[in-house]
Amino acid sequence: MTDYVRIHEVGPRDGLQNEPRPISVAKRVALVSLLARAGLRDIEVGSFVSPAWVPQMADTDQVMAQLPKVNGLRYAVLVPNMKGWQGFKAAGGVAGGFDIAVFISASEGFSQSNLNCSVAQSVANLAPVVQAAKAEGVGIRGYVSCVIDCPFDGPTSPAQVVDAVGMLHELAPMPVSLGDTLGHGTPESVTRMLEAVCKAVPPAQLAGHFHDTGGRALMNIEASLDLGLRAFDTAVGGLGGCPYAPGAPGNVATEAVLDLLTRLGYETGVDAAIIAQAAKLAQELR
Repeated sequence: MTDYVRIHEVGPRDGLQNEPRPISVAKRVALVSLLARAGLRDIEVGSFVSPAWVPQMADTDQVMAQLPKVNGLRYAVLVPNMKGWQGFKAAGGVAGGFDIAVFISASEGFSQSNLNCSVAQSVANLAPVVQAAKAEGVGIRGYVSCVIDCPFDGPTSPAQVVDAVGMLHELAPMPVSLGDTLGHGTPESVTRMLEAVCKAVPPAQLAGHFHDTGGRALMNIEASLDLGLRAFDTAVGGLGGCPYAPGAPGNVATEAVLDLLTRLGYETGVDAAIIAQAAKLAQELR
């Protein structure tokens, strides 16, 4: 049987949030609707963050209300705090069967810059969000950023990543996406990090999130596959990056990852032709 790899499409959130101008609700819905036709099982469609800080994600509630229902497809939104949770609930996220994503950093410098608190405090701040989601039966996914390098602290040690993943797992047994936020990762540094993390957490509970800033994202995915990871975050058209990490544009493109996985003999269940259409649409939104 062909080995299956799960693609988590993050372009409508992690991609569009880094664009220089807000994208209309209609265009965001059109992009997600096209992606939904492609056979994806996971699409992140927005976030409940302050529109003053991330104006591109304003009106996520309106986007959620207009999305097509597709069997087997899970939509998710980023919920960073209890204010975001209340916005998620008010938007019908619980009743609508949406999942949430929460995030922390593996590095103290990025946590202080992005969240204005330590890594440990950021986890404590997320605890009520996770508890509320668990109580409502809402699926939870965690993100750990700066798993290879930090724009403020320099290289991140594998031990820091292990600690960060462990703190998230103390809140709930959630799957965790490991983010090479700056795109500085190499197959060697990614392998060192994953070997450490996989001693504490099974690879089946992990995903790789690689930015292609250094042009090595596909090589890093291959290295991750060798260590047993079977889930990866991608952004159609290579949209976006992280607005709070200087010099970190460019999530790895969904279409490029699909091409790689096909050549390596993996199954994704995703229609590459429809993804190509979505990539064209995504580029038109820039």
